[in-house]
Amino acid sequence: MKKLLATTALALISLTAGAQAEGKLSIYHWFEYIPQELLDKFSEEYDVEVTMDTFDSNEALLASLKAGKLGSYDVAVPGDYMVEIMNGEGMLDTFEPSELSNFGNIEDKWLDVSFDQGRKSSIPYQWGSTSFSVNKDVYGGELDSLALIFDPPAELKGKINVLDTAGETLTLASLYLGIPQCSSDREQLKELNALVQNAKADWASFGSDVAKDVLVSGDAAAGMIWSGFSAKARGEGANIEYVFPKEGMIVWMDNVVLLKDAPNRDNALKFMNFLLEPENAAAVTNYAQYTAGVKGVGEFLLPEVANSPESNPPADQKGEFVQACPEEVQVLYDAIWTNLKK
Repeated sequence: MKKLLATTALALISLTAGAQAEGKLSIYHWFEYIPQELLDKFSEEYDVEVTMDTFDSNEALLASLKAGKLGSYDVAVPGDYMVEIMNGEGMLDTFEPSELSNFGNIEDKWLDVSFDQGRKSSIPYQWGSTSFSVNKDVYGGELDSLALIFDPPAELKGKINVLDTAGETLTLASLYLGIPQCSSDREQLKELNALVQNAKADWASFGSDVAKDVLVSGDAAAGMIWSGFSAKARGEGANIEYVFPKEGMIVWMDNVVLLKDAPNRDNALKFMNFLLEPENAAAVTNYAQYTAGVKGVGEFLLPEVANSPESNPPADQKGEFVQACPEEVQVLYDAIWTNLKK
C-alpha cells in the first residue's frame, strides 16, 4: 500500500515581521485551516508576533504535547473528544467568561457541551462532519452507504484513500457495523478488526492532509474526508459527491483551547476573543468551508459557502460525535489501529 502520509507534518510559519512586536503568540493548529490574512489582521491589531505549527490528526496533537511540546504553545485546536482527553491529562488551563468580552457570541447549543461544560477551557472554532466522497466519473451507482468504503464495488477497489486518524476511521467502521463506540465486547472488537483488515486490501492509501488533493488529481476515486475539505475539492474541479451514509456519519467540533503553562496567556485570550468576533469567525468559515459556532456570522458568509451541499445534510441524517473511550478500552482500539497500519 502506498503510504502517502506517515507522520505529522510540522510547518513553522513566520507570520509577521516580529522585530517590532511587543508580544508573542504560539499556535498549534490543523493544517490548511486558517487564512493567513486573518492571522495578519490579529497581529496588526494587537502588535503580536504569531508563530504556528500544524498537525494532521487529533492523535498527532496529543502525542506531540505528551512528548514535551506542552509549555511551548499558547493555544491549540483539538476536536471535541480530544478536548475531553486533554483535560483529563491535565493539559488545559481555564479562564473565566469575563476574560473574553465576546464570550456571549458563542451559539447557545455550543456553550454547555459535554466535552467542556460551560466552556471553561475552550471556545468553538468550526464544526462539520466526516464521511466520504466519490468520483462520479468512476462510479455511477447509488451513493448512500459506508459499504462503498468498507466493502467497495469493483469500480472503487484499489482507488480509496482513508483518513490517517484512528478515531474517525474506526468510528466510521463501527457505524457501518452497527456496533457501539468504545465497545469492550470481544466479539464486536473482533468483527471491527476483521472489517478493517479485509477492507485494507481495497484501499490505496492512508492520508489526511492529502485527502483533498488525491480526489482532485484523480489518484483516488473515493476517500474519507471532512465536509469542508470535500467542498474545496469540488471547488477545485473534482467531479465528486459528498455522501451522507444511511448508517450515519461523524459530527465534530474543533475548538480553540487555552493550554496549560501557556507562555503568553494574555495574548492567547486576546486571540480567542478575536475569533469570537462574527466577521473573524466568518473569515475562517469562508476559507475552510465548515460552519462556525458563533452568532451573527451569516451576513459575512459567501453564498457558495453558506449553501454548499456538504454543509447542508438531509434533515434526517444521523450523526455521532467520536467518543473518548476509557483508558482500558482505548488500548484495545489502539491495538486494532496499530495492527491495521502495519
